[in-house]
Formats: sequence, structure tokens, C-alpha cells
Amino acid sequence: MKIDVLKLDSGKAGSIDLDETVFGLEPRKDILQRMVVYQLAKRRAGTHKTKSRGEVKATSKKMYRQKGTGGARHGNKAAPQFVGGGRAHGPHPRSHAISLPKKVRRLALKHALSAKHSAGELIIIDEAKLTDARTKALVERFEKLGLSNALIVDNEVDSNFSVAARNIPDVDVLPVVGANVYDILRRQKLVLTKAAVEGLEARLK
Repeated sequence: MKIDVLKLDSGKAGSIDLDETVFGLEPRKDILQRMVVYQLAKRRAGTHKTKSRGEVKATSKKMYRQKGTGGARHGNKAAPQFVGGGRAHGPHPRSHAISLPKKVRRLALKHALSAKHSAGELIIIDEAKLTDARTKALVERFEKLGLSNALIVDNEVDSNFSVAARNIPDVDVLPVVGANVYDILRRQKLVLTKAAVEGLEARLK
């Protein structure tokens, strides 16, 4: 599959052949959904914690006499039904990560790339480099390319480009090793450099 290669100033820089086994698959929503759930579950901190009745500092002395009050019989102020008491069956620190086979994770990345290509939301540029880390200059170039919400992936991220892009809302910059399904799908456009295409194809073949 051939696709045009553009420059940052929207000029043409030739074309490139895309591997059909990476960019030409029929996107499967079920695989993409499984991968997104896997990623979001894995990044949860899992540090939520409540105190049980054994951890609450409260008197264990009987608050009132057993009979004659007309109320329930209680003997511990840390019981869950009291204000300030312990929480019954509350959350405790744990990992929310779920398992997903490595083959499925690799396939999901292929389907994410293919989904962007089939939707016409894939842009290939020759390189993502700047001589100066100036956000204003990069915004002007993005406007020429029609980019307002995009993920830019390069084999090795240029420091000037990264500094200029980090002040632009809805624009992310990642290296090839950090390319993932969730970040690809959450942005409207996917912008790959020629080096990133080669890196992704080598990673996924």
C-alpha cells in the first residue's frame, strides 16, 4: 500500500509503502476494546484503603447498659453502623491489572494502526525535527497539516520538537517503543515519521 509522505510545512516528500500485515487489516473492535480495558486497568494505582473496625481507634467499653434503653445491644463504638466506626468490606490496596496474551496485545496494535489508516486519519511525514524549540512555529506548521488533535510518533523523539509540542493541547509525542493502542485511539489523527513506520513494522512483524 502506497501513501504520500508530507513535510512539516505540508509540502510533498514522495511516498512510502506500508506493510499490509500491519496497516491493512480489517479493524476488530473487540480486540481493541480488550486492549484498552487491559491498559486502563493496569495503570490504576490501586491504593484505595478504608479502615476496618479493628483498625479504628475507639473504645471497646460498653456504651450503655444492656437492657432498658429500647435500643439495640452494642458493646463497641468501632462497629460499622456508628459514625466514625470502621468500614465493613471496604477497599484495600490491590492490583487491578488483568492478563492479556502477548499475541493479542501485538495484534491489537496492528488493528489500531489499521483502523487509523482505513479511516483516513493516518499522516506520514518525512521527519519531526525543529531547529528551535518554538511552540508558535510548530502550531503554524500543524495548521497547514490540519492537525489540532493528534499523536505524533517518531523512532527517536527530537528534543526541540518535544519541547515545542508539549505546550500544545490535545497533541502527544511518543517514541516507537511507547506507541500504544489507547493513545492512538484517543487522538483524532495519527502522525508517523518514516523512521517510525520502519520501527513499527520491525516491531510488529
